[in-house]
Parts: sequence; structure tokens; C-alpha cells
Amino acid sequence: MTRTARRMFELLEPICLVTFFADECNEELAALGHRGYWSGYFASRAAPLGRVPAEVVHAAFYSFADGEAARHIPKAWEKIPPEASVAARERGSAASLRRIVGDEMAASPGFLRAADLTTKAATSAPVEGRMMYAGMRTLEVPGDPVARLWHSATMLREHRGDGHIAALVGARIGGTEAHVLSAIAMGIHPPESFGRIHHLPEKRLAEVMNGLRERGIVDADGRFTDAGRKLQQDIEDLTDELAAAPYEALSPAELDELTAVLEPITAKLVAAGSR
Repeated sequence: MTRTARRMFELLEPICLVTFFADECNEELAALGHRGYWSGYFASRAAPLGRVPAEVVHAAFYSFADGEAARHIPKAWEKIPPEASVAARERGSAASLRRIVGDEMAASPGFLRAADLTTKAATSAPVEGRMMYAGMRTLEVPGDPVARLWHSATMLREHRGDGHIAALVGARIGGTEAHVLSAIAMGIHPPESFGRIHHLPEKRLAEVMNGLRERGIVDADGRFTDAGRKLQQDIEDLTDELAAAPYEALSPAELDELTAVLEPITAKLVAAGSR
């Protein structure tokens, strides 16, 4: 099942990425009154948790630097109800997905089957210890197949993300450190130039890199040591293991079918860069 979880991640992630890469979601959130990308991001992603304080959002999202959540939460909800941000996120993401795959594919029996099977998996996992996933589970599953596929894929993404955070915590890797490890794994050098962290104060980045060097995870040049490479792989393997539960609700035949119907959908999204 861990191999299944990895394959499903590869197939479903491009569906989720339209929320962040394509224009429609940002346009919908801006139309509500959110000023800037990050205001809409924090408001719409955190909204399923309820009107929680910034400290809770910071903990749930895990990878953002201190203070980043507080710049947007709870201010993002003062004039715009959380429910409105959630709805705008869904509308925009579904519109992006429909535009990229085309009306013919979106209306095909294979697409409908992909939505149904993904939803079956996404609504079948235990919620204990899964903060973001549990929040998503409180939302109504859309009836429209395009919105339903995006919604369920995103639910599975949050489930996987909760497990990934558990793996990082167990390995004593903080949020900024996790970005450094991801950057190195992606071949970004120096890792401090990674887009998710390059804006942080130089002193903070130096502290993170020095800490990783002291633990023998990163060498003097900012690349993995053998121990660091193994740690990164161990975290990914545990993430796959912890992400497997939803797919246990599907029979082997259903898993094969889901793979088959998702592959052409994902291929279109990958070709478009989910934009």
C-alpha cells in the first residue's frame, strides 16, 4: 500500500496544484476582497479549521516561518466569512481544472469514475491526529464531478500532509529545515535560495543550516551527507506509509481502475504545468 500511496500522490498532486498555480482561484479570492495571494491562501486553506487563532494555523501548516500566519490570520476573516473563502477556492480550482482538461474529458465516464473513486478513498480514512484532513472532512463534498475530483484530491493531499508533518516531527525536522531538505532533494543549490525560504532573514537561514550541519545532515557545501540523504528518504518512506490508509477502502480492481482513469487527466495537467 505504500507504493500505492506514492503512485496516487503522483497522480493526484497535479490536480491539487491548480489551486496554487492557475489564475482562477486567485481571481475568485481577489474578487472577495483578499488583498494579495497569501491573504487568500491562508484564509481559504485554514477556514475548515474554524475561526482559530494564528498560533493554531501556524501549527497546522507547520512549514511557515514564525509570524507568517499571524500576518493574515485572523485579519483575513474580519470582513470575509471563512465559508466564502472556501467556496471561492473551490470555484476557482474547479474552473482551472475544467479549462485545462477540456469540456470533453470533464464530461467523460472516465472522469466521473475518477471523481467517484477518489472520493471513496478520501472519505474513508480515520481522522485522529489529522488536523487539516479532519477540517476538510467537515466540508460538503461537491456534486459536480470536476469540483468533486478537485475537492477529494485536496482532501487526500491534506491527509498526506498531516502524516508528513508527523514524520518530520518524529525526525526532529522543523518547518524551515524541511524546506531546506526539499530544496537539496530537488537539486536547488544553495538551498537557501529556495523560493519558499529565500525571503527569510539571513541570520535565521544561517542558524538553520548550521543546525543541520551540526547534526551531520548537511555538509559544509550545503549538500546532503550520506546520513542526510538517508534521513530524507526515511521521511518520504514514512510519509508514504502514513498516507496509505485511504486507499485501503478500494479493492485491488478499483485501485487499478483509478490509476487508469487518472493517468490521462494527470497527463494533461502535467503538460500544462497545472496552470
